Amino acid sequence: MFRVITANLNGIRSAAKKGFFDWFGQQDADVVCVQEIKCSQDDLTPEFLAPHGFQGYFQHAVKKGYSGAGLYTKHKPDEVIIGFGSEEFDPEGRYVEARFGDLSVISVYVPSGSSGEERQQAKYRFMAEFMPHLEKLAATREVILCGDVNIVHKEIDIKNWKSNQKNSGCLPEERAWLTQLFDEKSYVDVFRTLDQRPEQYTWWSNRGQAYAKNVGWRIDYQIATKGVADTATATSVFREIKFSDHAPLIIDYDWKV
Repeated sequence: MFRVITANLNGIRSAAKKGFFDWFGQQDADVVCVQEIKCSQDDLTPEFLAPHGFQGYFQHAVKKGYSGAGLYTKHKPDEVIIGFGSEEFDPEGRYVEARFGDLSVISVYVPSGSSGEERQQAKYRFMAEFMPHLEKLAATREVILCGDVNIVHKEIDIKNWKSNQKNSGCLPEERAWLTQLFDEKSYVDVFRTLDQRPEQYTWWSNRGQAYAKNVGWRIDYQIATKGVADTATATSVFREIKFSDHAPLIIDYDWKV
């Protein structure tokens, strides 16, 4: 079994205070991908760098207290790639890739467009730049892309479908990008192959009683190439402890590294 966890932490220090690293140590994971760590290299204590015998690799944003992605692994990678070669987005800390043989596990944090039109346009630029990168990877490797994609795919993936049609994360152009990834680029939404139930969300607004009432969005994914996706055996969204406004997504693969 190869267990992969992905979690947007909305601040690594905040999540740590809420018990994320204690929980992580009990999960028998092989790789744990984290996003929105919101810290610089200097902020990384030993607990954050190498918890429970794992080794952490990170890409920090140049802007302090912003974005940032990371990946923990208990297997020594053949190679670690920080950033995907984007002049605009690498300084925002959005991509860490670890390679194990012919498998790449990637932690990605796709920009949010919810703060306004300027960031929405940046999100579209990211999507346009990222798709060819994923296509190129899939031509030669198996890939498990983990992270906060900031897009719901279908009506089943969001509680309030109609009222969010004009909101970032649920826009037709964004959802079409995911459809293209799944239908034309041979990537698979692994969670959905294992769990077709509605109301399985990974993010809840801090407004109102969204979390308590499960008024959520499924925007955290493990998206994989077919070879490794076909080996997925089990999945769950962990909601017992609220580490951030996102819940960790866990998937087991019958894969050896």
